[in-house]
Parts: sequence; C-alpha cells; structure tokens
Amino acid sequence: MRLLPRSLFSRMVIILLSGLVLAQLLSFAIHWQERGQLMQRATGVRSAQRIADIVRLLDSIAPAERDRIVGVIDSPALRISLAEPPLVAAANDADKETQALVFAAILRRLLGEEWPLAVAVSDAPGWRPALALHGRPGRGMMGDPGMMGGAGIPVFTMQPVVSFVVQARLKDGTLVTFDSRQTVDAANWPYRLLLSLAILLVAVIALTLVAVRWVTRPLKTLAEAAESLGEDIDRPPLDEAGPLEVSRAARAFNTMQQRLAKFIHDRTRILAAMSHDLKTPITRLRLRSELLDDPDLRAKFVNDLEEMESMVGTTLDFMRGLDNHEPVQALDMMALLESLQEDAREVGGTVSIEGSASGPYSGHPQALKRCLGNLIENAVKYGKSAAVKVEDAADRLEIRIQDEGPGIPQGELE
Repeated sequence: MRLLPRSLFSRMVIILLSGLVLAQLLSFAIHWQERGQLMQRATGVRSAQRIADIVRLLDSIAPAERDRIVGVIDSPALRISLAEPPLVAAANDADKETQALVFAAILRRLLGEEWPLAVAVSDAPGWRPALALHGRPGRGMMGDPGMMGGAGIPVFTMQPVVSFVVQARLKDGTLVTFDSRQTVDAANWPYRLLLSLAILLVAVIALTLVAVRWVTRPLKTLAEAAESLGEDIDRPPLDEAGPLEVSRAARAFNTMQQRLAKFIHDRTRILAAMSHDLKTPITRLRLRSELLDDPDLRAKFVNDLEEMESMVGTTLDFMRGLDNHEPVQALDMMALLESLQEDAREVGGTVSIEGSASGPYSGHPQALKRCLGNLIENAVKYGKSAAVKVEDAADRLEIRIQDEGPGIPQGELE
C-alpha cells in the first residue's frame, strides 16, 4: 500500500500506536457507560432513601399536618402530592419496566412491606437544579426561578429527565405520589480519567518508540553489513549476541560471509593454478619454437597449444560460473602416463613407471592429465625424480607418484 511508509520502523510504530489508541478508546467507552450506570444507580438509591424517609415521616404525623409538610419539602427534583389518583398500569418498553422494577426493589428494601408501593417510569422534560454563584435575582422561563439568580440561589436548566413516579399507601389509606426526576446523563466528563489515559498514552508511545527502535536496530546493522560486504569480503563478523532471532540472523550472515570468502579465495587459487599449469606448456613451446621445421615437433607444438587452450577455457568457464563439465571417456591410462613421462623427459626430468593397467578407464581426459601432470611435475621439480606406480584392482585403479623430496609439512597438507 502506498499510504504505508516504507521503513519497517515507521510501519511497526503506526500499527502499535493504532492498536493502542483503539484500545484506549474502547476502554474509555466502556468506563463511560459503566460510570453513567453507576451514577444513575447511586442517584436512584439516594432518591429512594429520601422517598422512604418522607413516607415514614408522613405516616407518623396527623393528616392535617401532612399538607403543610408536603409544601415544605416539595422541590423540582422531587414533586410530592397527596391528591393524585391511583396509578394505572400502562404499556411501557422493556428498559423502563426494568428501571421501575429495580427502583421498586430498592424502595421495598428500605421500607419493608408495611406500605404498599406502585412504581412507573416515563420520559419527561424537566429542570436540573444547579447553584448560581453570581448574578442577581430574576425570573426565568415559565415563571420558574430564573437563569440568573442571586448568589447561592438555585437555578434550573432544561435537560431531558427520567420521571420515577412512586405511589405509597399510608396506613390510613392515603396515597402519597412522588415524582422523582433524574437527568438521563447524570455523569459529568471524567477529566481525571481523561488525564490518566493521556499520561498512559504518552508513556506507552515513548516506550513503543524505544522498543521498536531497539528491535529494528539489528536489522539496520545487518543491512549496513550487507552493503559493506561487497567492498570488503574479509570485514569483521557481526556480533552474535542479543535475542535469539537476532543472534540467528547474525550467525547466518557470518556463515554466508565465510562461504563467500571461501568461494572467492577458491577462485583466486584456481587462477594461480591456471598460471601454474600454463608454465609447462609455455616452456615446451619455447624449446620447440626453434625446431618448427620438424613435423613431429610441429605436431607436439600444436598438441601443447591445444592443451593450453583447453585448460584456459575450462578455467575461464568456471570463473564465469558456467557448468561446462568435460565428458567422460574411456582412457588408455598407460598411454596417458607414458605421454606425461615423455613430456617430463624433454625438460630434463626423470620419471619411471611400474605396473600397468589391464584395461581402459572411464574418466575426464583433460582433468586427469592436469592432475597427474601437476603431481609428476612437482615430484621432478622438488623431489629430483618421480616414480609412478600403477596397481589395477577389481574395484579401482590406484596410481601412486612418489619422489625423493622432503615432503609437505603436516600443517600445509590441507
């Protein structure tokens, strides 16, 4: 996607922060809903406690005093009437019925079974009381206390409310009707919670940036090492310490570097070997260049030139990475050894052959000639002479080339 940044660091930060912000929003939504329900429940308990206290108070005084007491304690948040008719059951939604049952259960727990109760819940516009801290006395809408009251004067603002209508029958049969109005959204914004979530979000963002940078740093180091590998194949290996995945990646890179270095060094040795292999044919060509009029020498000159060209071509093919293997042919091994003996004799070398091969041998002609020629040449050059011993068994053909030299030190055999 083009909208995503190209760096792994930026992508990981975006993914982690998006998930974190989404989780914070969901947590806040759940907390807000639960907080509102708890606030409404607490408000309902307070209203129920007040209704229960008033019922006990009215039941304990004479009927003549009840109107005066009701007039004193009546308020916009809790309307009280002694002249309302009995409540009539009306069809209501399930949510309102549940609220009515819960409110009635709270009242019965507070009042007991001495006073029969009836509870109904409905939506009604109402006034939410508040406390005016400044202003002067005045009148508001509909003749109610105004929006601008004196200091400490209650004022009321229009908000949707839920009306809990409760009827309690006193012991003398009088019906007392309560209209307790509660705002639908009784909870204010939880600023302390928002501040806590903001602090938590900032802390997690900082930790996320540090953690992602710490995780992606080995990848950056690995990329830099890969770029510098082309400039210096023998650069120091990467540090394999750290977490398991980082350690494994560093170990794999170091192994790759070792293999590449070995591969390049092997090719370098091949070039050196090619130069070494060309010395003998070039030396023979120089010796025969003065006798080109002789047909036999001319034929040998051509043969040596073809051999040199074949070796150079094979080496160059390998350097290019081409898989151009020499085909397998049936060889007369004794004829090959005798031709190498004759070539060594022409440059002053002493070569003897013992034993014989009973039949042809399947192999690569040029490769075998190069291998045996190098061994015989080294034996003559460093060991004075070469003794070739041929042993033909049923399962193998064994050729040993021995000399009288000091041999190769044990540490340099590899």
